[in-house]
Amino acid sequence: MEFTVKQIAGLLGGEIEGEENLKISQLSKIEEGISGSISFLSNPKYEPYLYTTEASAVIVDKSFEPKKAFKTTLIRVESSYTAFTQLLQQYERIIKGDKRGIEQPSYLGEGTELGENPYLGAFAYVGTNCKIGKNVKIYPHAYVGDNVKIGDGTVIHSGVRIYNNTIIGQNCTFFANAVIGSDGFGFAPLPDGTYKTIPQLGNVVIEDNVSIGAGATIDCATMGSTVIRQGVKLDNLVQVGHNVEIGKNTVIAAQAGIAGSTKIGENCVIGGQAGFNGHITVPKGTKVGGQAGVTRTWEEEGLSLNGTPALELKDSLRSAAIFRKLPLLEKRVHELEKQNKEDKH
Repeated sequence: MEFTVKQIAGLLGGEIEGEENLKISQLSKIEEGISGSISFLSNPKYEPYLYTTEASAVIVDKSFEPKKAFKTTLIRVESSYTAFTQLLQQYERIIKGDKRGIEQPSYLGEGTELGENPYLGAFAYVGTNCKIGKNVKIYPHAYVGDNVKIGDGTVIHSGVRIYNNTIIGQNCTFFANAVIGSDGFGFAPLPDGTYKTIPQLGNVVIEDNVSIGAGATIDCATMGSTVIRQGVKLDNLVQVGHNVEIGKNTVIAAQAGIAGSTKIGENCVIGGQAGFNGHITVPKGTKVGGQAGVTRTWEEEGLSLNGTPALELKDSLRSAAIFRKLPLLEKRVHELEKQNKEDKH
C-alpha cells in the first residue's frame, strides 16, 4: 500500500520540506533507509545518517537545523518521536487488519455479556457472569475467569490468563502469557517447619490505557485489590505482588519485581531487574536504575535512585567509585601496617 508524503504529513499535522508527491510504501530506520521508505530523526547521535540515508522522507522536529546538505524530503512536526509512533500505530492497523467475530471452538459462560463488534478467537474461554465491552479482542487460547469486567477497546493476546473477579478498564493491552490475578505469595510458617497457605481473597483492578507485557504477572490481593492505575506500562516478565498499587503513567522495564503491599507513585520510571521490598512507598516521579534494590520508603519526590541498597544517584556513584578503589586501599593499609611494625623495631 502506498501513500504520498503529502498524505502522511496531513495525518501527522506536519510541514513538508521537499517533494510532496513522493510515494511511500514502508517504514525504516534512518540508517537502513531505502527509496520508498520513511524514517524519523529524534536522537542527535543519529543525525549523520540524515545526510546519507536513502529514505525518501524523514520526520524531524520543527526546531531541527541541519548542519550539511541532504537529499531526502523532511516532514517537520512538533515531536518526531511521537509522530513516528503515531505512524507506526496506523501502519499496524493496516497490516494486521481488524479482527471481528466469534471463532469456533470457543466458550462463553452463562450470564456473560459481549459488547458490540467483539473478537473471540478459537479455543478462547470466557467464564460466567462476565461483562465484556465494545470492540474487545480476545485472541485464541486466552482464558478469562468468572465475574471479570473488561472495558471497551481492550486487547487480550494469546495465552493470557485472567483470573476470577478481575476488573479491567478501557483500551488496555495484555501481551502473550501475562497472568492477572493469580494468588499472591502468602504462606504462614508453622511450628513444625512447614507452611500453611493464606487464602488470597482479593482481586486485581486495572484502570484505562494500561499495557501489560508478555509473561508479566500481577497477583491478586490477600484482601481488597491490587491496583494498576491509568496509563501504567509494564514490560515483559514484570512481577507485581499482592496488594501492590502502581500510580498512573508509571513505566516499569523487564524483570522488575515488586513485593507485596508496596505503593509506587505516579510518573515513576523503573529500570529492568529493579527490585522492591514489601510494605514500602516510592513517591511520585522517582527514577530507579536497572538492577537497583529499593529496600525502604523514600519521602522526597523526583529522586533518582541507584544501586543495592538503593541510594540517591550521586551517592550511589560516589560509593561505586570508592568500591572500585578498595583493592588499592587494602594494599595501602597493608603497607602502612608493615611500615608501622618496622618503625616499632
